Amino acid sequence: MSYKVAVVGATGNVGREMLNILDERKFPVNEVVALASSRSAGREVSFGDKDIKVQDLATFDFKGVDIVLSSPGAAVSAEFAPKAAKAGAVVIDNTSYWRMDPDVPLVVPEVNPQALDGFNKKNIIANPNCSTIQMVVALKPLHDAAKIKRVVVTTYQSVSGSGKEAMDELFNQTKGVYMNQEAVPEVYPKQIAFNLIPQIDKFMDDGMTKEEWKMVVETKKILDPAIKICASCVRVPVFISHSEMINVEFENEISAEQAREILRNAPGVSVVDLDGDSDPGYITPLDIQGEDDVFVSRIRDDVSLENGLNFWCVADNLRKGAALNAVQIAETLIKKQLKAAA
Repeated sequence: MSYKVAVVGATGNVGREMLNILDERKFPVNEVVALASSRSAGREVSFGDKDIKVQDLATFDFKGVDIVLSSPGAAVSAEFAPKAAKAGAVVIDNTSYWRMDPDVPLVVPEVNPQALDGFNKKNIIANPNCSTIQMVVALKPLHDAAKIKRVVVTTYQSVSGSGKEAMDELFNQTKGVYMNQEAVPEVYPKQIAFNLIPQIDKFMDDGMTKEEWKMVVETKKILDPAIKICASCVRVPVFISHSEMINVEFENEISAEQAREILRNAPGVSVVDLDGDSDPGYITPLDIQGEDDVFVSRIRDDVSLENGLNFWCVADNLRKGAALNAVQIAETLIKKQLKAAA
């Protein structure tokens, strides 16, 4: 069986990656439609060895579309996701708008595929925040083994999470530094080149940023509402891939060696840890650009806690943190439906 798939936001970083991944994974499509705003209508995007003309989202009729992979802004998704769902499509949405809706599953296939059972309440499935996705993929097998009580995470997030304009800003500011030009921030509140910005998204009344809040509430919805979470999110001058230093407190005893073995056997996780003297024993954002897995390094005991671990976690935010996870949701949904029909 093959499907008609529409990609909303097809000219953006994530939309282009969705098209790439659909082709790479040989997703069973009979037609792919590229959608974006009227400003981008008429442009072409690549799907495998084909060029697809972008159509105007505002005037597109979703009738006959089976699956929508959506990555526009939240306000756009709020308007068009229900229209596509009403026309009969299943919408897998990458924006923040639907994530905390109780009738919309928030899914990471390696973690909570069972949540897809309720997708037909609105015919919308939410893709979690990029930082949340990579963290819960690593936490899930550890939670199953020793039950997590508390997580303290600090993120180091690349500029691609803010879109192409942010990547251009980092490039231009970096170049400008060497040319003695003044850096003028436009996308970010402060200079990003050669700098760190401890703010991602808007500040909330309690001093948290919206990004930090997302990590807290999304992890609870996906993994376990009883887990206590403290998140600090930092934007760093890296183009692609998010990194996280994660501290975990467990209810039950678990050693670093046990955790290492558990993670080595976990779906979607690659462990790169100390292995002799020839390799430093850790992964960096640059190392894993274009990779699908969540990479874990520096797994070690936290001596300040009775049952505590620390580890370093890196993933390509455009792939597993967004586009790949959305395509994997679609793949999982197809398998579930085919199994139910058998």
